Amino acid sequence: MTNTLRLQQIAKLLDITRLQDNDTKDDFSQWLQTLPELTPAAYCVYPEYMATVLNSSRKTPSVFIATVVNFPSGDASIDEVCTEIERALALGATEIDCVLPYKALLRGEYDYVKEFLVAVRQACGKTCLKMIIESGELATAQQIALASELSIEAGVDFVKTSTGKVPVGVTTESARVILTAIASSNKSVGFKASGGVRTIAQALEIVSLYEEITGQIATASGLRIGASALANEIADALAK
Repeated sequence: MTNTLRLQQIAKLLDITRLQDNDTKDDFSQWLQTLPELTPAAYCVYPEYMATVLNSSRKTPSVFIATVVNFPSGDASIDEVCTEIERALALGATEIDCVLPYKALLRGEYDYVKEFLVAVRQACGKTCLKMIIESGELATAQQIALASELSIEAGVDFVKTSTGKVPVGVTTESARVILTAIASSNKSVGFKASGGVRTIAQALEIVSLYEEITGQIATASGLRIGASALANEIADALAK
């Protein structure tokens, strides 16, 4: 595959993300206007900014609108998270990125984690559910594998690495563990790399790893890359 085709492929895998804690409506609108003319897989924004995206020229039939719940701490109760999901869907979300209660997992509260996953899957219905396992906060590869396996068993659509709000986001090692769990499951589950993906080189590594482990060509149905600045770098490279 030529470099140009690879860049075009990566552009279609992007979940262009804006999750700034101190944003204003003006800040968000200005950011949206400055984005390059790419057609990503999705935009991932806080619920209060979904309407701005939905009412903009950025929203086309092929582009999904994702939002986050139980974010970023993963500490909300099951009922609270299900209410968040209900609100997000009512506002127009077509994808839900949900934080796993990873601290409960670290405490060995596996039954609670399973209960949470089942409830969240049910609350989302057929809406795409990406489960953020916060891999950088899990102490071992075994815990990353367990979080991935429990998520897959519960029927999530994607296993996602990170909120981007902790010191360690996606790493090659965590990506390999998650992708191996997905490949071993024989289920149609995608992988979303997020937290610190800022360069084309990093994105290329993720795509290569995905294709190596799964044996599939990377498309938006199986691989997403959560990023913001990366969209500009790809657009600049394609313009040369």
